[in-house]
Amino acid sequence: MPIKNAIILLHGYGGDGKDISMLTLNWKRFLPNTIFLCPDGHEECKINPAGFQWFDLTKDDPSYILEESKKAENKLQKYIEEVKTEYNLNNSQICLSGFSQGCMMSINLGLTSNQNYNCIVGFSGKIINQDDLSMRKSSSTKMLLIHGDQDAVVSPTFLLEAKDFLIRNNIEIETKMIKNCEHHIPIEASSAALNYIKNNFQI
Repeated sequence: MPIKNAIILLHGYGGDGKDISMLTLNWKRFLPNTIFLCPDGHEECKINPAGFQWFDLTKDDPSYILEESKKAENKLQKYIEEVKTEYNLNNSQICLSGFSQGCMMSINLGLTSNQNYNCIVGFSGKIINQDDLSMRKSSSTKMLLIHGDQDAVVSPTFLLEAKDFLIRNNIEIETKMIKNCEHHIPIEASSAALNYIKNNFQI
């Protein structure tokens, strides 16, 4: 079966590729010719050594967090290039998706590449640093951001702040706030994401 599209799914802080891959179990039935890739973060998580992180959160220092996230960005950019070569894909055939810290990485990757990705689907995340991103922005990948209104880990106000930033930067943005939802991905969020990806992959 020829591979026409790829979805790269990035897990949250302390998670791993295996736990975020659960999302794909339902998606696979509706997305033929699509490969699902769920890499592990490049660092062991300091708080949960059984899991991984894209960047360290043990220091509450925005400039440190930004620098660490940029290191992760560079590693992920190399990974994406390898995927493109291996499966003979362009950015326009790739959806970047992620949960929490993985969502934050997806947004940065999708707006600092040399060409737009097909789309971004982010769950329960935020923009790490708006000033930095507005200076580095080189592409305008469209995105769907989904958040739980009861999220106590990443406040839902970050969804509204991201939406405001993206509108100001002329990026096509859709948002969905899920009622009575904490910091996780319920069926309603997974279904909304699947429909968005299907439409953008034109399946």
